[in-house]
Amino acid sequence: MRVPGLPRRPTSSFTASSFTASSVDGFIADPEDSLSWLLTRDVDVHGPMGYQAFLDQSVGALAMGSTTYRWILGHELAGGPSRDWPYALPTWVFSTQELPRAQGDLRVVRGDVAAHHPDMLAAAGDRGVWVVGGGELAGQFADAGLLDELWVQWAPVALGAGAPLLPRRVELRLEDVVRNGDFACARYTVLPPVAGAQP
Repeated sequence: MRVPGLPRRPTSSFTASSFTASSVDGFIADPEDSLSWLLTRDVDVHGPMGYQAFLDQSVGALAMGSTTYRWILGHELAGGPSRDWPYALPTWVFSTQELPRAQGDLRVVRGDVAAHHPDMLAAAGDRGVWVVGGGELAGQFADAGLLDELWVQWAPVALGAGAPLLPRRVELRLEDVVRNGDFACARYTVLPPVAGAQP
């Protein structure tokens, strides 16, 4: 069954989407990289623009940075890299440092996202790549023209500081807005950069 809030669109032109939650002032984690402000809020993961519906219907591979990967190791795997990786999908972790390896379909890679993009698309099949977590990696996908959508679940809180949603200028077009529990959920198309604009 298709969940309301997930668009019907051809996957042939689909490259990657960033799906994340943010405070209303544009931070995806507080200054201590904590998500305590987020995880206690009401949301239906199977509902409109919900995380589980997005994952089940749209995603064939994952890409993340080392900070997100370490957060998953520390919180979802209780600090134990020998435990099974929580995602069955192939995952690319972009890092400039050595990382402990969880048990799963993981590839720790370096370098430009464009160099690894063909492999990610091939692994994703008829679905897309989910750029998980930090805004810097999503920004790198956008810089390379490889990010086509941004999904944001806006939480009813202002943090004042922390890790930014996107640490650079990215032009967007609003496509859809729904309410899911405590969150205002929005889906944007990523547009080409404006000529002469400062990043």
